[in-house]
Amino acid sequence: MENKSENYASELIERRWLSNKSFEIILTKPKYFEYIPGQWIRLNHHAVERDYSLVSAPIDPHLALCIRNVAGGRLSPGLGNAPVGSRLNFNGPHGYFTFSPSNRPAVFVATGTGLAPFVSMARSGVTGFLLLHGVNSTEDLYYAAEFKSAAKQYVPCISEADRSSGEYFQGRVSDYLRKILAPGLYDFYLCGRGEMIRDVTFLVDEKFSGSLIFTETFY
Repeated sequence: MENKSENYASELIERRWLSNKSFEIILTKPKYFEYIPGQWIRLNHHAVERDYSLVSAPIDPHLALCIRNVAGGRLSPGLGNAPVGSRLNFNGPHGYFTFSPSNRPAVFVATGTGLAPFVSMARSGVTGFLLLHGVNSTEDLYYAAEFKSAAKQYVPCISEADRSSGEYFQGRVSDYLRKILAPGLYDFYLCGRGEMIRDVTFLVDEKFSGSLIFTETFY
């Protein structure tokens, strides 16, 4: 599917908080709107625009977005308080960060809400991948249950000190790749902070030479 710039009107159906920093909003799905898991839309509310990856599956009857609530931000606080029924406009879909199966193991690497495109992929039936989700604390591990079901291995990477059991890897996603993942050929899908993408790209060139890298910078 090629990128489009068509404009659509939608309404807010529901909002649920995933943590004290992030929330998911459910929107009506306009007729004829189609997308591929991993693509994003440009949302417009009160003349402010931001880009958000869809976390819903294309077959779902609604659209869903995972949003990081930025204190003092121009859009996210408003979306966090907008009443049900609020009109929202968007255009899209946009982006090429979509999953392409191959004979190499897929490694999904996300920080924070950079997890969003992988949620859509998992909800669309993609399975058997290794997922690394880098967050500051365990409360930010939203969608964990879905990934435990879909992933071959789900590894939360906690950067802050944590006294929990060995269910989590203590450190950054790049630390896990450097210390734990065996050398080999992989398809790396990286989504999240620009610093993470830069660090992991350098690491892949060094330790996993010949692997493919697909990236989407969130913030």
